[in-house]
Amino acid sequence: MPAHPRAAVAASPFVEFDRDSWSRLASSTPLPLTDADVVNLRGLGDPLDLAEVDVVYRPLSGLLQLYAAATRALHQATSTFLGERATRTPYVIGVAGSVAVGKSSTARLLRELLRRWPQTPKVELITTDGFLYPNAELERRGLLERKGFPESYDRRALLRFVAEVKAGAAEVAAPLYDHVTYDIVEDRQQVVHRPDVLIVEGLNVLQPARATATGRSSLAVSDFFDFSIYVDARTADVNRWYVDRFLKLRRTAFSHPDSYFRKYADLDDDAAVVKAQSIWDAINAPNLANNILPTRGRATLVLTKSSDHSMHRMRLRKL
Repeated sequence: MPAHPRAAVAASPFVEFDRDSWSRLASSTPLPLTDADVVNLRGLGDPLDLAEVDVVYRPLSGLLQLYAAATRALHQATSTFLGERATRTPYVIGVAGSVAVGKSSTARLLRELLRRWPQTPKVELITTDGFLYPNAELERRGLLERKGFPESYDRRALLRFVAEVKAGAAEVAAPLYDHVTYDIVEDRQQVVHRPDVLIVEGLNVLQPARATATGRSSLAVSDFFDFSIYVDARTADVNRWYVDRFLKLRRTAFSHPDSYFRKYADLDDDAAVVKAQSIWDAINAPNLANNILPTRGRATLVLTKSSDHSMHRMRLRKL
């Protein structure tokens, strides 16, 4: 593998790094997390450890700090040029990728790393699960079996939320989602108070804007992102990780009395594999192929995993 970054393809908008060349970018970046921190942050079935954080996420943390500082300086310069009073606005990072690929672990790690930098002590994380329509509304619309597809989200509410945060609103509320009941939690919200950095994690956060009925292009959530990350892996590997996670969930979330998936908790291994694979084939695979994977090229950074979950390639968009 090359010792230095190289262009993946002559005409590519990305610069490609292998694992070793990427890790060398972090020579002056601190690693303030411990093994216990990483264990608490990683997702179910994700064998993430401190060594992986050191190689992959420490350089990324330093890069994001540089980008955020440069964006603040550009904002200040623009305000000065326009004769406006400069106001601090959050730096917004989007994290996208398939179900079971590990994007939630990536988002949580970045939150913890970035909030330990003195320049960005206040970092908030929002997942787009809270902007799914409630199950009753999905059922009314005939979308319950398409949960996670773009049309299953209240995109106007999500767009309004991110726009208000980016505009510097003092506080903005987002709905909460319960992964046990598999539904929106009524009368509870997550309130974001003017953060230094906002991380928005979700399956479809890099979706482009849709044309309106009049043929005009509308805004997309990604229009408010300053930086975006796509966590990538071979579809066959993600399929396997999804099935493995389903088997583990039988003994954890599925076994909860209030779990929406309680009916799967008592399946034996063979039946559980069959059920998990059928859900993957009917819902997650088509959503990945038709909606999520096509947005990969819109990311600022693509992190590609090997079959063992370790990152082996990083593609950073050229400025």
